[in-house]
Amino acid sequence: MILQALTEYYRTLEQQGRIAAPGWGPVKASFALCIDAGGTLRQVSSIQTEQIRGKKRVLAPQIMQLPAPVKRTVGVAANFLCDNSSYMLGDDDKGRPERARQCFESCKALHEQVLGEVDSDAARAVVAFFRKWKPEDVRKNPALAESLEEILSGSNLVFRTEAGYAHEDPAVRRAWEAHYNAAGDGPQGICLVTGERGPVESIHPAIKNVAGAQSSGAALVSFNAPAFCSYGKQQNFNAPTGKYAAFAYTAALNRLLADREHVYRVGDATVVCWARGGGDFYQSLFGWAVMGQPEPAYDESELRGMVKQLCRGQAVEFHAERLDPEMDFYILGLSPNAARLSVRFFLRNTFGGFLRNVQAHQERLRIVQPAFDKFEELPIWKLLSETVNANTRDKAASPILAGELLRAVLNDARYPATLLNGVTLRIRAEREVTRGRAAILKAYYLKNPRPDIPKEVLTVALNEEASNVPYTLGRIFSVLEAIQSAANPGINATIKDKYFNSAASTPAVIFPLLINLAQKHLKKLRSGSAGLAVTYDKQLTQLLSRLDEQFPARMNLPQQGAFQLGYYHQTQARYQNKEEN
Repeated sequence: MILQALTEYYRTLEQQGRIAAPGWGPVKASFALCIDAGGTLRQVSSIQTEQIRGKKRVLAPQIMQLPAPVKRTVGVAANFLCDNSSYMLGDDDKGRPERARQCFESCKALHEQVLGEVDSDAARAVVAFFRKWKPEDVRKNPALAESLEEILSGSNLVFRTEAGYAHEDPAVRRAWEAHYNAAGDGPQGICLVTGERGPVESIHPAIKNVAGAQSSGAALVSFNAPAFCSYGKQQNFNAPTGKYAAFAYTAALNRLLADREHVYRVGDATVVCWARGGGDFYQSLFGWAVMGQPEPAYDESELRGMVKQLCRGQAVEFHAERLDPEMDFYILGLSPNAARLSVRFFLRNTFGGFLRNVQAHQERLRIVQPAFDKFEELPIWKLLSETVNANTRDKAASPILAGELLRAVLNDARYPATLLNGVTLRIRAEREVTRGRAAILKAYYLKNPRPDIPKEVLTVALNEEASNVPYTLGRIFSVLEAIQSAANPGINATIKDKYFNSAASTPAVIFPLLINLAQKHLKKLRSGSAGLAVTYDKQLTQLLSRLDEQFPARMNLPQQGAFQLGYYHQTQARYQNKEEN
C-alpha cells in the first residue's frame, strides 16, 4: 500500500510538471569540467552556491536535475554525466589507485555505450574526453590545480561544453532516457505495484534525509540475508518491483523528505504527509493543526475557523488553493535502522477525517490554562515532553510511545498505556502537575474510561459539585498547601514536596497528619491575616464535610489520577481568583 500510494503521488507530480521524469533526479554537484569540442579539459569551475546553514552563509553543492544515480554497494558502478573524481578522472584521495582506475574504466564504458552513436557536439566532446584522458595526469593538470584537494575528496563533477551543460543537450537527454528505459538488472516479471510486466529491479534507489539513517541513503525495500529470502530468490526479487515503480516511489519519497518545511520529527521517526492530488498546502495546514508548526500567513482564529469548516465537510480557500475535505491523505513515519528504514506507521484517511480526529483529541485535552501558558492547543511534541525528565540532557521521548501516540490521535483510537505510565512517573518524581500532564490524564480517561474515575472529575475547570472522594482529596491537599504557604511566606519546601505522592496513594496515613499541621498554620495565620484564615478554614471545613468518616486506606492508579486532577483544578482556581482580585 505504501509503494502504491507513493507511485500514484509521483504520477500526479509528473503530470503537473513538478518532478523529474523517470531516469532523472536531484543530485548535488560542486564542480564543472569545462571541455572543448575535442574533449580536452580547459578549465574547472566551481558551481557551488551560497546557502544559509544556521546563522551562517556557506558555499554548498548545487542541486541539479541530472541522470538518476545508481545505488552503490561494494562494487563498481558508474553514474552518467555526474560522479566523483574516482569515476570521472580515475584518481581520488583514498589511496587505492587500482580501484580508482577500475572506476574510471567503468565510467568510460558507460559513456561510450550511451553516447557513442549520438549525433551531437556535446556527446562527441564527452566521448572524446574519456578516450583521451589519462588518470595518471590528474595531479599534474593545471586546470585541476586550484581545487584539486576538494575535487579528490569526493565532490561530484559534471560536464560543461561551449554550448552549455552536457546533460541539457536534447540529443544527450534522449540517448540517456532510451538507455535507462531499455536497461534492466533483473529478470522479467509482474510488478507488484503497477501490475505491469517488465524488468524487476534487484536494488532500489536510496532514500535520503531520514534523520538518523545513513547520509548516503537507506533502503525502504531490501533483502540482505538468506533468512529473509524465499524460493531461492535473491535481493529484491523477493518483492518484485518494476523499474518504473522503483524509480517512482523513491523519487516521490525523496521529494517529500527534501521539503524540510513539511517534514516533522516525532520521537525517532521522520514523518511526511501528502495529499493524493498533490497540493502542498494540505501539508501546511496539517503541520499547524497536528504538529503545532507556525503558519505566519494567517492568525490563530482564521486557522481554527478553516479547520472547523473542513471538519464539517466544507472546502476552504488556503493560500488561494481549494482544500477538499474528501481528499485522500497519507501520513508515513520512517525510523532509521542501519542501512535500512523501518516503517513506524502508515496511515490513510480523508483530509477532513484526520482533522476531525485531531479536533476530537484537542477537545479531550481542553483544561483550564495557566496565565503564563501561551499554548492555545497542545501539540504532539508538547505532550511527549511531559513524559521526559526536564533536567535530563536527552530530551527525546520514547520513540515507541511517540509512534503509538500519533497513531492514536490520528485514528481517534485509545491512547497507549505507556502515555499514562510516563506522565504518572513524572508526577511522582517531580511532584508537579503541569497543565500538559493534567490534560493528558483527563484525555486518557475520557478515551479509555475506568469506573474508578467518573466523568464528573474529567472537566475543563474545577467542578465544585463533584462528590468523588479522590478528586475531593486532591482539592483538600491544594487548600492545605495554600494554608501552609500563606502562614509561611517564602517557605522552601511545602507539603507537596514531602507528602504529595503518599497523600495520593495512602491518604489514611497522611491526611490526619496534614490536617493537624494545617490547624497550627491557621492559628499562625489568624495573628497576621484573620480574614484569609477564616476563608481557608471555611474551604477546608466544606471539603472535609464531603468525605466519609474515614480516609481511604489506599487508592489505585485511576483514583490517583482523580486526586491529581482535583489538585490541579483547585490550584488553578486559586490562582485565577488572585488574578481577578
